[in-house]
Amino acid sequence: MSETPDTHPITVLGAGAWGTAIAILLARNEEPTILWSWEPEHARALHEDRVNQRFLPNSPFPPMLSIAGDLADALSRAQDILLAVPSHAFRGVLEAAAPMFTGNVRIAWATKGFEPGTGRLLHQVVQDIAGPNTPAAVLSGPTFATEVAKGLPTAVTIASTHPVFACDLATRLHNRRFRVYTSRDIVGVQVGGAVKNVLAIAAGIADGLGFGANTRAALVTRGLAELMRLGVALGGKHDTFMGLAGLGDLVLTCTDNQSRNRRLGLALAEGKSLEEARQSVGEVLEGVDSTRAVVNLARRHHIEMPIAEQVHRVLSEHISPLEAVKVLLARSAKPE
Repeated sequence: MSETPDTHPITVLGAGAWGTAIAILLARNEEPTILWSWEPEHARALHEDRVNQRFLPNSPFPPMLSIAGDLADALSRAQDILLAVPSHAFRGVLEAAAPMFTGNVRIAWATKGFEPGTGRLLHQVVQDIAGPNTPAAVLSGPTFATEVAKGLPTAVTIASTHPVFACDLATRLHNRRFRVYTSRDIVGVQVGGAVKNVLAIAAGIADGLGFGANTRAALVTRGLAELMRLGVALGGKHDTFMGLAGLGDLVLTCTDNQSRNRRLGLALAEGKSLEEARQSVGEVLEGVDSTRAVVNLARRHHIEMPIAEQVHRVLSEHISPLEAVKVLLARSAKPE
């Protein structure tokens, strides 16, 4: 008799902070979990040290977590695959993995962003490569990897148009400290996770310029309005943006310095160039590529997103953060 999906290992592709935190969570839940790193030396270190010294040095691996440096080995026993790679690597990793998929593979991802260059949502990339009938799900919400790895209370959303897969994945992830809600709004959940990074850059800039809590609250509130306008235009549901994957993730990312994109904004406000600011953060910054995608999508759909536009001007047109804020403040009064 063949095994059912939930008795198979789940493979996490991507051994950065977030991928490692998810793998630790799954393994603590007594789920057999395989964590794959694209760097053979990093994979060897993970296997030998039983901890991710580079990204999560204080979170040792549970016994149920195994390491793979070879992609074929990582995929050989898994039917459920969860990608936790940057958006710019998403297609490449999925294309490399696709020839090794079993016929009943199910694909999830915890990546937050659009596909760079095309501005497409990642479920569309999955459909391109794995086919439209492959069960697909996105994991999103207000999460910092270090807090998940520590077992601090967290709540997330899993969205899928395949409710059985959503429920199976929720069951594997859920525990007393990690609460999982399910949704069918795969578009809205992805838009919320991507656009909030753009707004976090704006919040970092405003705080770095010393504009205070009032300004931050205004940015979060008006930023949410921008996010909702774009999300609904792309097919997301209004209520999704008032939940964990919308407002929840936005508040977290705009207000806490664990947010990489917020720290980028702070560095830009100090007068650093984009490249200097990137180097000062030292980690993947989804908000930079997402800003370009968001602005292009907004223009294509004739949607007003003034905060995103000014972030784009700072990143791509080299205007100063202070000038961008002045442009926003100079906008004429209008009904909310």
